[in-house]
Amino acid sequence: MDLSSPRSPAHATAPAAVGADAIPDARGSNLYRADPMAAALFGLYLPPALFAHLEPHFDRLGALAGGPLDELASISDKHPPTLSVRNRRGADESRVIKHPAYVEMERIAYCDLGLAAMSHRPGVLGWPQAMPAAAKYALTYLLVQAEFGLCCPVSMTDSLARTLRRYGEPELIERCLPLLTALDFDALHQGAMFMTEQGAGSDVASTATLARQQSDASWALHGDKWFCSNPDAGFAMVLARSESPDTHPGLKGVSLFLLPRTLPDGTPNTYRILRLKDKLGTRSMASGEIRLEGATAWLVGERGRGFQQMADMVNNSRLSNGVRAAGLMRRALTEALHVARHRVAFGKPLIELPLMRRQLLKMMLPTEQARTMVFQTAQALARADAGEAGAAALARILTPLIKFRACRDARRVTGDAMEVRGGCGYIEEWSDARLLRDSHLGSIWEGTSNIVALDVLRAIRRDNALPALRAHVDALIADGEPAGPEIATAQAQVIDRAFALAADAAAHDHAHLARQAASGLYHVVTMAGLRWEALQARLPQRATLARLVLTHRLAPRDPLAASADELDADCGLLLQAP
Repeated sequence: MDLSSPRSPAHATAPAAVGADAIPDARGSNLYRADPMAAALFGLYLPPALFAHLEPHFDRLGALAGGPLDELASISDKHPPTLSVRNRRGADESRVIKHPAYVEMERIAYCDLGLAAMSHRPGVLGWPQAMPAAAKYALTYLLVQAEFGLCCPVSMTDSLARTLRRYGEPELIERCLPLLTALDFDALHQGAMFMTEQGAGSDVASTATLARQQSDASWALHGDKWFCSNPDAGFAMVLARSESPDTHPGLKGVSLFLLPRTLPDGTPNTYRILRLKDKLGTRSMASGEIRLEGATAWLVGERGRGFQQMADMVNNSRLSNGVRAAGLMRRALTEALHVARHRVAFGKPLIELPLMRRQLLKMMLPTEQARTMVFQTAQALARADAGEAGAAALARILTPLIKFRACRDARRVTGDAMEVRGGCGYIEEWSDARLLRDSHLGSIWEGTSNIVALDVLRAIRRDNALPALRAHVDALIADGEPAGPEIATAQAQVIDRAFALAADAAAHDHAHLARQAASGLYHVVTMAGLRWEALQARLPQRATLARLVLTHRLAPRDPLAASADELDADCGLLLQAP
């Protein structure tokens, strides 16, 4: 399936005609065109020339995601990978066998789209330079609406390349980076990270895997890694203890290593995939348990600072988790809107019924908050990479904020979308069940919600990130759609209170306030970002959403008070068909 072909969208079929007694079916829709604010927002966050170049690709990917890719994802979900421990001659091989539908999706993501390569090399999708993070996340936002599982290996490959470029020795970068960013599927080496151990989990200081130096260039790794996604990747970043715990306890003795699947002489490296995990979601993509039996690896970065260096890859993956959560919510909302517009009950389309309208609005608000946070964080990351003062601290705190809140919101939004479809939503023939299962991944991988909320406080305490975040919020408000006097006053008050709560929780190490403080910061950043988008992209709907963030996420409310009549007007503006 060649994404670059102008004829690719022809593979998608139009949504089936719906009668009053039929189940509305959106398969065949163009998910880019079905999203009424996508073009304006992508155009806002991308340089004009790059947006003009990429828009045909957005349109083609939207058509594929709504039809052929969605079908491939459904097949892959029902036919998860299997593990061949030995070949027919009895030799160990630890080979992951993937369904052809999944392999086809790999070709699209890695080769046709170049998602793992576009931040690291020129020439992807015909663009002469490496692309900014916003381009990668815009494309991922569309792709993940069809297939979630594959986006994890794509993100790890991209993140591994970033970490290798940042910390690796020049010779190691020269040898490995072209393999990680190859657009030829046969030459491509995918990436992974092997961190989790049974006795460690989020407590990386308890890492027990041992690294023994073999020569100036290589180390031998011994130990078990408990949860390794994309376990047959060409390269994996691995944390291992390179120093004696007696002299270098905790994180001080942990180093970062690059583990090749195949050694330079062509022989398999000495580690085994013991089994694959039977997972609730992301079933299309293999996750396994690894036993390192003296496996050869190369040191990356400074010895004994492995976790600090691995944090760069983890943070990039956390941001990717937020992007994927945002995309899942958008797909769930698109499906729910389609059902509500075409399903007739009690003599009316569902979307005309008051409770349904409010339910859809409650789904839309976190969905659009997450999208705003994705692109605000991508902008901060690009500015940090360019060396702009304060941008690194800003990106440092925005990343755990989106990972914490958007990933939790995705679980609720996908569940509500299933309810809109009703009983059919609970059936595996439709996308709802897969979206719901996949949505639970984000709150667990690369740090559970508690761990990530505590990381927000750590960013404030150790990286002094709060001043940069406050300056960013103030700038967004100043350059955004003005609010009326009453709203502006309330807005200023909640911003002050959110930052005061976060500062107090960090300063006094009030861990019990971490989740509350992180949610408050997330809501004020997205409120400000929505106002900025409203003016800069000429999208008045974003200002309405900003007000809803204020009144329904930040301002005190009486749970027994009758809801305001203005919600009806909000529904009319925000639920219009594209």
